[in-house]
Amino acid sequence: MRGSTDEAVIALAAVLNGIITGEGPTAQGRVHFSRTLDYEDAILCERILLAAGRNGAAVSRAEAEVLFDIDAAATERSDEGRFDDLFAKAIAHYVLAAAGREVPPRAVALAAETPLSTWAPQQMSGNIDSEILVWMASHVNKRKRLSRALATIAVLICGAAVSPVAQSIAGLLDLGA
Repeated sequence: MRGSTDEAVIALAAVLNGIITGEGPTAQGRVHFSRTLDYEDAILCERILLAAGRNGAAVSRAEAEVLFDIDAAATERSDEGRFDDLFAKAIAHYVLAAAGREVPPRAVALAAETPLSTWAPQQMSGNIDSEILVWMASHVNKRKRLSRALATIAVLICGAAVSPVAQSIAGLLDLGA
C-alpha cells in the first residue's frame, strides 16, 4: 500500500466485509465468525491507517466513515478493546484536523501506548464547525446504544453533558435550529 487515504478506504472496506461475512481475504487462514471483530482485525485496521498517514495526512472523513461502519457491524468483540481505542483516536484525529487544529502524526496519535488525553483536549467543542458536529450527531443518532468508544468521542467533541444516558447529541445542541 502506497499510503493514500483512498487505498486505506478500500482496504478498510475489505476488513468491514470480512467482519460482516466472516469470509474474504482478511479472514483467510483463521477461524472468523461473521459480525465478530477480533484482535487481528483491529491490528489490520491500525496498520492500514498508519500506512495511509505516512505522508503526514490526518485521518480523512472517508476513513472515519468506514471506521464507523466497522464499529456498527462488529456486534461481537474479541480484540481486548484495541479497536475501540483506535476508533476513538482516529475519529478525534479527523475531527481536530478538520477543525483546523494541529494533530500529531498518526503513528503517535493512534498508538496503543499514547493516551488520547495527551493530544486531544478534554472538550474540543469550542471551535468545531457545526457541520462536523452534525456529522457526528448523525452517526450517534443511528445507534441503538453508544459503545464506550463512541461515547468517549461524543463527550470529547460535544462536552461533558453528552453521555450514553443523555439525549441525542443533536437534541442537546439543538443543531436543527
